[in-house]
Amino acid sequence: GKWHMGVNCKTRHDHCHHPLNHGFDYFYGMPFTLVNECQGTDDPELAKSLQDTYWFYTQMILFAVFSLVIGKLANLFPVKWKIIFCLAICGLLHFMSWFSSYGFTKYWNCILMRNHDITEQPMDLQKTTTNMLKEAITFIERNKHRPFLLFVSLLHVHTPLITTEKFQGRSRHGLYGDNVEEMDWMVGKLVDVIDKEDLKNTTFIYFASDHGGFLEAHRGNYQLGGWNGIYKGGKGMGGWEGGIRVPGIIRWPGVLPAGTVIHEPTSLMDIYPTVVQLAGGAVPQDRVMDGHTLLPLLQGAEQHSRHEFLFHYCGVFLHAVRWHQQDSGTIWKAHYATPVFQPEASGACFRRGICPCFGDGVTHHDPPLLFNLSQDPSEANPLSADTEPLFDPVMRRIRRAVEEHCKTLTPVPQQLSPDNNIWKPWLQPCCGTFPFCWCHEENNKA
Repeated sequence: GKWHMGVNCKTRHDHCHHPLNHGFDYFYGMPFTLVNECQGTDDPELAKSLQDTYWFYTQMILFAVFSLVIGKLANLFPVKWKIIFCLAICGLLHFMSWFSSYGFTKYWNCILMRNHDITEQPMDLQKTTTNMLKEAITFIERNKHRPFLLFVSLLHVHTPLITTEKFQGRSRHGLYGDNVEEMDWMVGKLVDVIDKEDLKNTTFIYFASDHGGFLEAHRGNYQLGGWNGIYKGGKGMGGWEGGIRVPGIIRWPGVLPAGTVIHEPTSLMDIYPTVVQLAGGAVPQDRVMDGHTLLPLLQGAEQHSRHEFLFHYCGVFLHAVRWHQQDSGTIWKAHYATPVFQPEASGACFRRGICPCFGDGVTHHDPPLLFNLSQDPSEANPLSADTEPLFDPVMRRIRRAVEEHCKTLTPVPQQLSPDNNIWKPWLQPCCGTFPFCWCHEENNKA
């Protein structure tokens, strides 16, 4: 399914970010993310603020190149043609990065790969549901006689909400509802295969989402990104509950009792140590692991999540901290930064397309906004020293936890910066002769 981590670092074929370079033995899916541009019928979805930045840089660089050329020809100041040429190339790359969302993204980045080979460029969205399901089922059948890990990251419930004709109009909740129903059907098919192959009692199944509903996704008056109920905020908003609180659904007949509901905060980071324990391995001891095995909690050996603190980031920026107070069961959350909603009372960043993580798009809070999630899960009423007697001791404990947490971190590049997202033709995956990158698996077989 959707890998979303990219492919290359320095050359078109180094595959440094590829799943096969990160512990997986087989890969079929989309190495990048899924955006409206892949369908070609909706408005471009790439972050509006990033596109605006590229367009601004393009204009500034072209103005500088024009000024240097005039100055050079008029002998107003000495400058080497080499410098002008390099500046012009830089301006061209910024222009291409801005222009890509208006046509090139579909042909260059909406691709399917099998292992290291590109099978479709651009991908045929009408066939991805069948392709993904067929690959997953084949994988189960191929590995049914030995332990296996199957990670299926569906393209569904993500804009542009690809839905086959069979499921269009099935739901009372529009296109998003249709997409959810088709996803439900796909998961059912995979579970049926597990049962048919008599793997039911030996297979641990974990189903979850990586974020809450995408509030800014609209087509006219129709919301395309789901609904977060009473919870504030949504996808890409740092620490608001609507963006990070999702259910986890687990199935393991014969081992875990059916119908059990656990009201404890866990994390997708817990999947790794849980899988390692199930496989009889040991997590690395030379680094701090942010996840904890879920098995003691699921089996009833422990009553509380091992996560006393959870740190909620937006990019590389810490936006909020959750403290699950073990002695009282109270859950506190402190927001150090929150996105600036546009319009102000809308609850989302409609003018930007997605909320930014830093700069003028966020508000920094000193003291932080503090909420008691046990009593105020919708984060509607921030507490203060005047309204909450425990405000100061809670903030001191959270501050100490942040200091301890920061000591374990290694700085990483800002992945969402304009420099990291500028189009780099030397890294572009291509199944043909660049820039003519078009291929289809059926044609290749023929």
